[in-house]
Amino acid sequence: MHPGTPIRVEITKWGERPHWTYEGTWLGSDEHGEWLGFPVGTHYQRPGMEFVANFGSVVLVPRGGRAFLAGFNDERAVARMYVDMATPAQWDGTVLRSVDLDLDVVMLQDGTIYLDDEDEFTEHQTAYGYPAEIVAMAESSASRVLAAVRAKEPPFDDTAQRWLDLLV
Repeated sequence: MHPGTPIRVEITKWGERPHWTYEGTWLGSDEHGEWLGFPVGTHYQRPGMEFVANFGSVVLVPRGGRAFLAGFNDERAVARMYVDMATPAQWDGTVLRSVDLDLDVVMLQDGTIYLDDEDEFTEHQTAYGYPAEIVAMAESSASRVLAAVRAKEPPFDDTAQRWLDLLV
């Protein structure tokens, strides 16, 4: 892909249950992975909910099959960073697909950092039948990401800013 290529993101829940879909552009890649752009006005939808973003966002699709998708938002969003634990993302042409595994590492604009949706993760292990290896992958990924965000390790430092600047 080349910068500016239109892309579509299709996120499901375990068992091919529909979740979020949205469209943006492929911005480029660096040592951390591929960067996708979603400007103000991006339409996000999932069953029972949709919204048009009043903030800009970039998403990092990490290299090496890592089990997360990291969103970095501009100052208009409630969260500065929102990292979804997910199955390693896969490209099908210009469509990116991944399975959301509930756990999220969130950093608010004021710097508050926390692990979110542990209750949902516990509930879905039974309701959706997560295999033991998927549970272990999500827990391990959440632990590593939470530590990296707290330590401000790249790409969880100011790395995303250069990509956010492309949305202007």
